[in-house]
Amino acid sequence: MKRTFIASKSLLMAGVLLALVGGCGGKDSPASYDIDTLGVPKFVSTNYIDLTQTDGIGNFIINRISRFRSSDGHDYADQVETCRSMKHYFKVPDESTAIYSPVAGTITTVRYEWAGAQIHIRSDAQPAFTFIIFHIDEARPFAVGEKVPEGFRLGNHIGTMTNSDIAVAVITPQGYRLISYFETLTDDALRPFTDRKPTILADVIITKAERDAAPLVCTGETFTGPDTLDKEISF
Repeated sequence: MKRTFIASKSLLMAGVLLALVGGCGGKDSPASYDIDTLGVPKFVSTNYIDLTQTDGIGNFIINRISRFRSSDGHDYADQVETCRSMKHYFKVPDESTAIYSPVAGTITTVRYEWAGAQIHIRSDAQPAFTFIIFHIDEARPFAVGEKVPEGFRLGNHIGTMTNSDIAVAVITPQGYRLISYFETLTDDALRPFTDRKPTILADVIITKAERDAAPLVCTGETFTGPDTLDKEISF
């Protein structure tokens, strides 16, 4: 299997940005979306990961999620914020956990990492929004430019050596931004979470103001200082 590794976060951000805009000013470049003025649209009605999976005694397999802007994992920030993890880790899937496309869209990036494939899907309904899903054991090889329908099974999670990550990137007038996956979910898509934890939408996101008031310390992409805020929630 071909494996492509990214040398630094700056190179990764540059690659994601190019994928989001479809090239440098090309005719397929999506319009930006001003999330500061318009807010985040709730347009995602399909969850990307199987939340119904249980173990042999009826406990949910996926029962913990890292908080947006936490110190879980590594620094994953955007062009406005720094030194914080601006994605979610879903814990703890296994090799039978199904992974789906949360939106109908176009695959803009397929990258092979140390554990499975990273696939980027640009939404048809909101083309300024791209969903980045990590650590997929692909059902079949996917190609850049390929269209996938909402709910299409991309494969399974790669296994128990890592968690399942998802990030949502947006092209805005202010530049490349990252938002919480949970902000994009419709009420129906949120229901599997709120049925288990009614306050999950508030609990799973650390606000920018909260994080700025409790800043983290990063050395490269590694969090090296203390954190006074919880890293994850159980649900």
